[in-house]
Amino acid sequence: MESVVLDVTLYAVKAILILDNDGERIVAKYYDDTFTHLKEQKQFEKKLYNKTPRTSADIIMLDSMTAVFRSNVDLNFYVIGSSNENEVMLNSVLNGFYDAISTMLRKNVEKKFLMDNLDGVFLALDEVVDGGIILETDSSNIISRVAIKSNPMIQNDDLPLSEQTVVQVLQSAKDQLKRSLLN
Repeated sequence: MESVVLDVTLYAVKAILILDNDGERIVAKYYDDTFTHLKEQKQFEKKLYNKTPRTSADIIMLDSMTAVFRSNVDLNFYVIGSSNENEVMLNSVLNGFYDAISTMLRKNVEKKFLMDNLDGVFLALDEVVDGGIILETDSSNIISRVAIKSNPMIQNDDLPLSEQTVVQVLQSAKDQLKRSLLN
């Protein structure tokens, strides 16, 4: 009897995608070198989109990868992992990301509203997964971190430097310089 030993790794997510109703890319972030060229990525996305509308399941296997997906009015959200990845974990990533986007867009998860708030979508994506490693799956935590990073009106003096965006750091430095020159 042979036993199979699987490599345990933190790199659980291969890609996160948002496609429209035509299968065209709106948001795509690949975290490994499975698809290195844009042409390969587009072919995979087209194949993935063509397989998902005909299935009623939320999980599919495609090209030795596991894909969990969620469809909405005119958008399809996907989280891709390796074939031996835990589907429940991938689904948790998908649900956390989708719920955060839904809350950010005030339950109007449609292409128009998503495109109008694309900067927040990318910030949320960066809060969920970094380099293929899952960071956060709780939508309320994702939203609060995105709000801190996207709102320049928040007082940056109270935040540690690692929590601030470049714009916030520059604004904070400018404000401190003004105060020191005026005093």
